[in-house]
Amino acid sequence: MLSLTITAVPGIVPQASASVLNISRPSQGQLGLVTINPYGYAPLTAIIGLAGHMPTDVRVTVKGKGKEGVDISYNVGHTQLLTYDGVPVFGLYANYQNQVELRYTLDGKQVDETYRIFTQPLLGVSVDNAVSAYPTVKPVTVAKGFKQRLYWINHLVADQNSESIRWANGGALEWDRWPIEFITDTQGEVRWYLDPYKIHDQNDIAKRGILMGVHQLTNGDVVFLQGQRYYRMDLMGRMVFQRWLPRGYIDMSHDMKALPNGHFLLRAAKKDYHRPDGKVVDTVRDQILEVDADGRLVDVWDLNQILDPLRDALMSALDPRAVCLSVDLKAKDAKLEPDAPFGDHMGVGTGRNWAHVNSVEYDPHDDAIIISLRHQGVFKIGRDKQVKWILAPRKGWNEKLASKLLTPVDAKGHQLDCDENGLCDNSNFDFGYAQHAAYLVPQKGTLTLFDNGDGRHLEQPLFANQKYSRAVEYKIDEQKLTVQQKWEFGKDKGYDWYSPVTSIIRYQPDTDTMMVFFATGKLLEQELTEPKLVEVKYGSQQVEVELDMTATTSQQASYRALVIHPELAFGR
Repeated sequence: MLSLTITAVPGIVPQASASVLNISRPSQGQLGLVTINPYGYAPLTAIIGLAGHMPTDVRVTVKGKGKEGVDISYNVGHTQLLTYDGVPVFGLYANYQNQVELRYTLDGKQVDETYRIFTQPLLGVSVDNAVSAYPTVKPVTVAKGFKQRLYWINHLVADQNSESIRWANGGALEWDRWPIEFITDTQGEVRWYLDPYKIHDQNDIAKRGILMGVHQLTNGDVVFLQGQRYYRMDLMGRMVFQRWLPRGYIDMSHDMKALPNGHFLLRAAKKDYHRPDGKVVDTVRDQILEVDADGRLVDVWDLNQILDPLRDALMSALDPRAVCLSVDLKAKDAKLEPDAPFGDHMGVGTGRNWAHVNSVEYDPHDDAIIISLRHQGVFKIGRDKQVKWILAPRKGWNEKLASKLLTPVDAKGHQLDCDENGLCDNSNFDFGYAQHAAYLVPQKGTLTLFDNGDGRHLEQPLFANQKYSRAVEYKIDEQKLTVQQKWEFGKDKGYDWYSPVTSIIRYQPDTDTMMVFFATGKLLEQELTEPKLVEVKYGSQQVEVELDMTATTSQQASYRALVIHPELAFGR
């Protein structure tokens, strides 16, 4: 008979531990117990406890399903063993007894073990007229050397039953989406996801908004923002920080950027902005904030002061169904009256959606930022808040800003014959229209952007199915203020791949490829949205990877995708 004596201490509830009771704790190997979803955010992760040991030379392999399944393998460094007090396991399948091979050295001897880890089914979001909880991913092309590729998909689900919340003067908080954040392998299997109910809550203003701006840092952590807070988290779901916007600012979305000094650039809006006419409004997507490592605000780029919020050359040409405001299939004309309502409405003037900044980049060579304004163009702006250059057609700029426009040239540096709407004779050169994701490629000395293509040449085509989107790479000479188009991909895909909003292109140095995500194919049709993800060999049209996606309902947007490297997260 077991005899147990427990001495009560005031204010402390006594608990009997396994060691006190001398009860053995079963494990599958020489190490400790398996804890699944240890931090609550990432259900397809686990930690294998150390059981008092400190192994070295640790390597984890999560075995793929069947003959075609994708193995996920990575080394685990000493720092990560200490951080997790165990071996981190990343890349499990859902609703499956995963086989995890573990190799390590213990007491000078190599140990090989297999752990079996069962996971629960995917936890998704059910909305009206949905056909599935998660988008489906179908591999079309996976070239040799790319099988182990992993892609984070930033997918957005609107809940038709969600009531909007608006700031008193009309901010952008009413745009609220469920985040379906998952990592797919090249077989289309979900190998990681972020619990949407843990990160998003429609009844809590701190957890409302649209989760966007996902980037993986050099240490493997990921950063993102959502509404009023921004986050840093590792791939095990350990929340490094979750912070509110600095006071006086609201409505983060689209992008954030980690700087070399540990600071972050955030795309936000200003609450209670005092216009020159005396009106007080909330601005929309037109503030770039720099916060330090402790969350203190250290600098602000107020685009209302730097650029021209009254320019409407592109907005007057946009399809109002594709302004990322309301996918209204019956809409005909965009209204740009000077007295249009304030708030997240397409219109000119501070307090309306005149800018729509959707990406933020940093150039360390001259301490400047590069930003994509969907409704204006691409800009480089210095720390002194002076515009260095503008990549956009010539129409509609005031005299000061017109002097900063880049002049298109050919490969020999000869100026092209382009009209004010951006149409260039006898050339393949074209500007971006309603573009997204303007990012530098430092390895090549170029700039890439996703040219969505709405309002191309500042007009609508005769037939909607003439529209197309493309990824494009430019070479910019900042001294001569010229721009040369180096490469494009997607123009020949036509309307089938046309993505009126969102999407991304990023250069991948490890494979010398361009990863391009056509995120909203068929968004404007009465059928399931069909995003396309490709990796294209640099400087060519050679597709190394193509994954075709199908959304869970019609008119449902993905935002972006990125390549995920688990070795960055666990090798330290």
